[in-house]
Amino acid sequence: MVELARKPAVLDVPATVGALGEIAAFVLRLAGRAGLGKGATYRIRLAVDELATNIVMHGYRGGGGRITVRGRSGPDGVRIVIEDTAPAFDPVAGRLPPAPGIPPERRRVGGLGIHLALTSVDSYAYARRDGRNISTLTVKADEGTDACPPRP
Repeated sequence: MVELARKPAVLDVPATVGALGEIAAFVLRLAGRAGLGKGATYRIRLAVDELATNIVMHGYRGGGGRITVRGRSGPDGVRIVIEDTAPAFDPVAGRLPPAPGIPPERRRVGGLGIHLALTSVDSYAYARRDGRNISTLTVKADEGTDACPPRP
């Protein structure tokens, strides 16, 4: 179980391609506060980037909408909760595992990014509540030499 700080940080942005940089910066700040190493920071950013991009591109399909990102960080890792009101979509159901025997040009388009995102985090959960998609991702602090001391 990852022990995290009590008060979450919150970011609420329009569901636009332009807001994806704000979301990435938010995740990087949380990773820095937790003292995550390069590996864990990369993993949580990859996962959040993929999920947020899918919400913008496929969930809202360019229409109006918002994405709320809540984050908690602590010495053990980072937990991110992403919420949106786009149509219901469970990323686990949309995950496409790699097809090693099939050349890339013959593989079905879509789903591989979700697979990479969800397998890069230590835990992932999806829920649909009150008309909202809620994805919860957790990455534990790296064990090893690239871990940094937590920032105050």
